[in-house]
Order: sequence, then structure tokens, then C-alpha cells
Amino acid sequence: MSPLYLASASPRRRELLLQIGVPHRRVDAPIDESVLPGETPAAYVERLARAKAAAGLAALGGSAAAGAHGTPYGSGEACVLGADTAVVLDGRILGKPQDRADGLAMLAALSGRSHEVLTAVAVSDGTRCAARVVSSRVHFRALAEAEQQAYWDTGEPLDKAGGYAIQGLAAIFVDRLEGSYSAVVGLPLAETAALLAEFGVACWQPEARP
Repeated sequence: MSPLYLASASPRRRELLLQIGVPHRRVDAPIDESVLPGETPAAYVERLARAKAAAGLAALGGSAAAGAHGTPYGSGEACVLGADTAVVLDGRILGKPQDRADGLAMLAALSGRSHEVLTAVAVSDGTRCAARVVSSRVHFRALAEAEQQAYWDTGEPLDKAGGYAIQGLAAIFVDRLEGSYSAVVGLPLAETAALLAEFGVACWQPEARP
């Protein structure tokens, strides 16, 4: 079985992989995450997931340029998983808050409304790259202004897409979820397991179980 590398520094994605019994190592995969002109949110997250997988392979000795487009390269001796998540409101991607004012503006915009969370996962082994995009809808209850400020002051929203973490303190804001909870956290587990199976990487491996 090929070793799996996770091209992400996210501790949440590492925990989710271990939750389904997939041992892995982390590989650095810095990429430019700017949105391209005219790019849709779904195309954006898929492109970044593929680019992260390619960058991970490049760090292991592959070719990032070829891998980003799913064309053959390398020896296929390792698999790299890349993923990206975007919070989308009214067709606009909400990134990580730049500062307190930006974070509070995001929370105010999300208050009492539903928004889309798109997560893409890509796996490449150096000979091919496959990806899937999962869409979920998260419904927020109305948030009082004081509550928004108190949540920001916890520090949790600082490095989170959309300015909140559904698996953290912001769980009390969500009154309904349509779709995949794990995808909103950062990795759609059903789709990830199916992709990994295509590359011969099994779940429920004993050495990865808690």
C-alpha cells in the first residue's frame, strides 16, 4: 500500500483522517490561494485541492505543474491528499478574517441566514489525480451583536474560513445543517474514503485507530 501524505497543516484534517483509520504523514505544500478572475467558488476549491496535492508531490520529488492538471508524472510510489474549504455567501467567498472588524462583519452577514460551504478533496499518486467537490448548507440562527463580539474575543475565528469553526465554540450558532458535517469541518469523509480506495489506500487501518 502506498504511503499517504497530507498536504495540509490543518490539525482538523489530520484528526479526521485518523478518525477513519488512515495513517499519514504531513508534507508542506505552500501555494497561492488567490481567486482567479471569473472563477466560481466550486472551481476555486477544486483547483486549490489539486494544486496542494501537486505541491505535496513536488516536495516529495514530483512535478507540481503536471500534477495540478492530473497528467502523468513521477513513480506513483506515494499518494498525496490535498483539500480546500470555502464559505460562500451570496456567491462571494468569505476567507479568513483580516482583522476584528472584518471578522465581526462576517458574523453579522452570516447571522440569521444560510450559507454554502464547499470542500474539495484531491488525491494524486504521481500518475493521476482525482478530485471531488462537496457542497453543504449551514443555517445560522440570529446572533446578537454582543454575542458576535464575545465569540471574536475567544480567538477561535482568527484562522477560520468564514470566521467561525463549526466543530468549536460556534457550534451553538448552527440551527440546521444540510450535507456533510465533516466537509464543513474540512474533509468530507465519505468522499475521501471513496477516493482513497481508488488509489489503494484503505480505511480502518489498525495502526491509525485511537
